[in-house]
Amino acid sequence: MTRKLKPKGIIPKVTALAITSALLGQLIASSVYAGDTLPYTGDSAKGANQPYQHGYTSAQILNWTPESDIYGELLRAHVPLQPRNDAFAATQAYPELSPDTQLFTMSGDYGNAFFDSTPYTNEFSQYLFNYWQYTDYYSYWHGMASAGVPEELYDPNKEWTERYFEFGILNIPNPAYTNAAHKNGVRSIANIFFSDNDRGPQTYKQMLVQDEDGNFPVAVKLAEMAKYYNYDGYFFNQEEVAKGVAPEDIPSYKKFMQYLRDQGLYVQWYDSTINTTGEIQYQNEFNELNSPFVQDTALGRVSDSIFLNYVWNHEMLRDSRDHAVSLGLDPLETVFAGVEGGHDRFGRWKQLYDLRNNLDENGQPMNSIATLGADFTHNALDEEMGDGSTNHRAEDQYQWMTFVRDRAWWSGPNQDPTNARRNASVDLSDVYASGANWDGIAAYLTERSVINGSNFATSFNTGHGLQYYENGTVSNASEWSNINIQDIPVTWQWWMDSEGDKLSVDFDYGPTYEKGARYQYNSIGAFNGGSSIVVNGTLNAENFLRLYKTDLSVNAQSKLELTYNKPSSSDKSSLQVGLIFEDDPSQVVRVDVPNSGKHTKGWKTASLDLSAYAGKQIAAFGLIFDPNGTTVENYQMNMGEIRIFDGSASKPDAPSGFHIAKSLTNTDELVVEWDIEDYSKVKQYNVYENGSYVGGIYDSTYYIKSLKKRSGELSIRAIGADGSESEPATLSYNLDAAVQDIQVKFNKQGDATVSWKYPKKTKGKEPIQLTLQTEYAREPFIKTIQVKKGRSSAVLTGLPTNGEHYVLNIAIGKQKPVTFTGQLADHQITPYAKEKVTVNDGKYALALPDLEDWYKIYVYENEVPREFGVTYVTQKFPYIIRGRTKLSEMTFTPASSSSSLKLVIEDYAGNKATTILR
Repeated sequence: MTRKLKPKGIIPKVTALAITSALLGQLIASSVYAGDTLPYTGDSAKGANQPYQHGYTSAQILNWTPESDIYGELLRAHVPLQPRNDAFAATQAYPELSPDTQLFTMSGDYGNAFFDSTPYTNEFSQYLFNYWQYTDYYSYWHGMASAGVPEELYDPNKEWTERYFEFGILNIPNPAYTNAAHKNGVRSIANIFFSDNDRGPQTYKQMLVQDEDGNFPVAVKLAEMAKYYNYDGYFFNQEEVAKGVAPEDIPSYKKFMQYLRDQGLYVQWYDSTINTTGEIQYQNEFNELNSPFVQDTALGRVSDSIFLNYVWNHEMLRDSRDHAVSLGLDPLETVFAGVEGGHDRFGRWKQLYDLRNNLDENGQPMNSIATLGADFTHNALDEEMGDGSTNHRAEDQYQWMTFVRDRAWWSGPNQDPTNARRNASVDLSDVYASGANWDGIAAYLTERSVINGSNFATSFNTGHGLQYYENGTVSNASEWSNINIQDIPVTWQWWMDSEGDKLSVDFDYGPTYEKGARYQYNSIGAFNGGSSIVVNGTLNAENFLRLYKTDLSVNAQSKLELTYNKPSSSDKSSLQVGLIFEDDPSQVVRVDVPNSGKHTKGWKTASLDLSAYAGKQIAAFGLIFDPNGTTVENYQMNMGEIRIFDGSASKPDAPSGFHIAKSLTNTDELVVEWDIEDYSKVKQYNVYENGSYVGGIYDSTYYIKSLKKRSGELSIRAIGADGSESEPATLSYNLDAAVQDIQVKFNKQGDATVSWKYPKKTKGKEPIQLTLQTEYAREPFIKTIQVKKGRSSAVLTGLPTNGEHYVLNIAIGKQKPVTFTGQLADHQITPYAKEKVTVNDGKYALALPDLEDWYKIYVYENEVPREFGVTYVTQKFPYIIRGRTKLSEMTFTPASSSSSLKLVIEDYAGNKATTILR
């Protein structure tokens, strides 16, 4: 079977596999109810100036600079990669499992609607990864529209096959995901993907261009981009099936990857092995054909590892291990057995990806593991439900299903990482899943931890919510997603030890959370953030919920604060903190929480002294729920926050340099900036509007999508390593003091007429200054004019007419300006260069245009347009479409040697230019 990594919403094909009638029926059924990747609408729609990511063509990579990349400054990650603790088998869910097996997870980030990949937004139903503890490398695979693609080309009302826009070859990580990954010690990996589908005429040859000194300019830029955006490496998926790689280019391809690795970046190669003829030939094992893309005889080490294609068996994986060893390579560092989760989904169609085949005679993995599409637990819900909907994934009432499905994938169908093997008897039908053919990832990979030192704080915040809570009170009633502020996930979901009935465990997102029939607790929400942990059920025996794997030192000043809420009735039960120390991990040391059997009227914080254990290391800890010899029906306990601290982490200072960087009065958007402190001192900054929580991040800037009030006070607080919070830095704002209803209209010459309304208080008594500056331009243009007081419009002349982004700042008197953004008039287009046309034996071949915003190329023979095919559909078009017409299709042979020939190139704005060929 030859499988290709595809964008979301695309139904995978099954090839080189005997398709039974039953399997074919399932394929057809899933195709009928295929989910789609759609942008959010209504209040959750992307803001007019909200930063979002884009893909990159080779030309865009080559021309990249931090200043010219759209939203570049607002899309950087800043959290440094955190070191992980040494393995400690005694606290593993499977103590016998080797901790050396690694996991490369290739999955989506957030909504992935191609124009909506933002670091944070106001939508609860976004996909959020919550299993960093099993992951070593996280890569992003869904593809993104290249820079400059107009959003209107992505029409949600059309079939995905009829959305004619270009993907870039490069998909860099969402910065919020990089921050979350780094917080958990996980490397964040960009994706380079060549395919015959949405990349159109883009090929690897454009990437491998060398300068006169033999260097690779694109590779140099890729290294610069990784450093600027703070991600850690590149995954190469070379799947141009039509032509593969020319044999003479193979050495250059290896040198290209080797350069990136030499820059300290992690490089992984996908098993689309290029054989000696340059054709794609999936090996499904590590052997002499694909190993030169990891270690070459002449060049030495080329990449760090390989992601094997999916059709392997035990013998092939055993041979892969042996081949790595024969080359002096560690198979657990070099060879990753691929599992296509997005296709097989819990092994429902077949047991092709059975990771038991990767076990040696001692039950240990022979190679590491790579998974593609683990986010199917979220995005495939639409088609799994089979009711004709295309967007259940974006509906809040179905998110509880995706969380259960996620746990089934990672912790196994029993939702228990200590019992992660497949179980045909477990009932997952309420979430459209099965446990019959799938072992959870936890069955093969040990849990990791970055929790060390002497301070740790968590509010059990998963990174999204239906409200945002502070100290048990709703601070912002709007739903939200922001993985930047996700707490380090609970290590085990869920490891509950009991000799009686096991209590149920879940994340509690508050009263409006739809949680399905399998959960019966009273939803009360979070203490801080969006979620708390809730434990409920019949308590008839002691239950020990293990929460975190750690390496925390205890000293004479150490304390533990537990904030909890017991909405169920008072009873004889007790709550204890269970500590597992490194020097005696077989024992659970109990620390009582006084009066914890009593009903609480809201949240209560217990402060526990740990000084009796000074000198010890906490290797793991959790919570013990003890009925004390009774049976407690309908027991419920919510955990809102745990802090372990010793006073060594000082309370942060109030942030300095807090100011408004951009105020967009027409849309009530705002960008604020401040001075960032070192991550060792500050873990997060929280931004507020009039005391209401707006959002958080570890960064020096934040985008506010919509102010709730047009005037008031903004504030920001810093959060320290022990969870302590600084005093606020404050800033007053008043959008009503600025001009209103700004309008910008361009004439045919590209001149801009700017109009506005004065605020009521000024009544036009002060002069106005207009400053227009191009954003993201390689050669910035600035024009400033003064407008006499009382006038409500002005004309800006002499502007560029190339469609570049601009910011227009409008200041009244000595006030700080407000901003209006847009794009300049676009009346320019450069004709297609005649020298890019090559003719061999009467056949014309067109090279990729240099024009950044080209969209279509028309070829006229005797004034009649020639037709060209595009990917996915059989329809022919009277033009070449960027991103959908392959380079191999950009050829033609005239009907006659005497025919007239001309090319017309058209850009996204509709400008056209003609090139006469003959």
